[in-house]
Formats: sequence, C-alpha cells, structure tokens
Amino acid sequence: MWRYLKRLLIGKPLKTTDEGGQALTKFKALALLSSDALSSVAYGTEQITTVLITLSAAALMYQMWVALLVLVLLFAITLSYQQIIHAYPSGGGAYVVASTNWGTSAGLVAGGSLLVDYMLTVAVSVTSGLMPLSRQFQR
Repeated sequence: MWRYLKRLLIGKPLKTTDEGGQALTKFKALALLSSDALSSVAYGTEQITTVLITLSAAALMYQMWVALLVLVLLFAITLSYQQIIHAYPSGGGAYVVASTNWGTSAGLVAGGSLLVDYMLTVAVSVTSGLMPLSRQFQR
C-alpha cells in the first residue's frame, strides 16, 4: 500500500544512470535555490523597519541609509558570484571554492554552515507560516 501511494505521489524511481550529469534549467534552479536568498532579504528588511519604527519616527531617517548599505552589499555579492561563476564554470559551491582556496577544513566549515543555514531557513519559514494560523485558533 505504501509503495503504491509513494509511486502515485512521487512517481517512478530514476535509474542510477539517469540521475548523473543532469543540469537544472534556469527556471527550475531559480525555484529550488532562491528561497534562501529571498527569505533572508524579506526577514532582514522587515526586522530593520520594525526596530526603527519601535525606536521612534525620527529613527526612520536611518532607513534610507540602511537601504543604501543593503544595496551596496547586494552589489558586492553579485560581483562575487560573477567571479565565482567565471572561475568555476562547471559549478563552484561554497565547499568547492573554500576547499580549493583555503583547504579542506575551510570547505567543511562552509558546507556545514550552509547546511545549518538551510535548516534554519526552513524552520523560520514554517514558523512564520504557522504563527497567523495559531492566532486564528486562539479565538
């Protein structure tokens, strides 16, 4: 029963030879890999605005400077990504780049940090989605 339901929901298993060497299309890669960056940008901006509003209306003048700083950081990250793409055309994740440039230990730290980051992103996303739902049931 479980196998039938799993096959119905997920589909037929891929053969080992079918799994290797596949590249994601840009559309699929955007859907799969952009959630981390999008959630970080969304939560960061919201928290900055919340703190500035809490301080006072006068503190909102700092919001433009914070927004400018965020734009500068995004520009620097974009340039960094472009350099990595040109240096590692076959794919250069954090582990590969750090291992090549700074050694295996740095690569393991980079890979482990990303693993923790992805798990926390999922936890925060699920929690933020459940908060409005829990308030609804409290009424």
